[in-house]
Amino acid sequence: MAWALLLTVLAHSSGSLVQAALTQPSSLSANVGETVKITCSGINSWSSAGWHQQKVPGSGPVTVIYNDNKRPSGIPSRFSGSASGSTATLTITGVQAEDEGVYYCGGVDSSS
Repeated sequence: MAWALLLTVLAHSSGSLVQAALTQPSSLSANVGETVKITCSGINSWSSAGWHQQKVPGSGPVTVIYNDNKRPSGIPSRFSGSASGSTATLTITGVQAEDEGVYYCGGVDSSS
């Protein structure tokens, strides 16, 4: 039996120069083992994208990708990031049940 999970995605921006409105799909679902791609548009050329995961409402978010494609220590290798132009993409290869949650993309000023 395949388990379905729901990934809810939200956008936010931070940093002194980031004024763009970031947009993402509101939600998506996937079956365990599938590859999931979440895109976020509106990243400015001087910004770098970050992706954050919140598993439980009210808990603090965990950064899964920063500086477009860097993965913090302890984050599984199935999480990867990329950016092209004004669009950033989070890819989860072989999504697992524990990946269910809310995902935020953020643009951070990287010009200073």
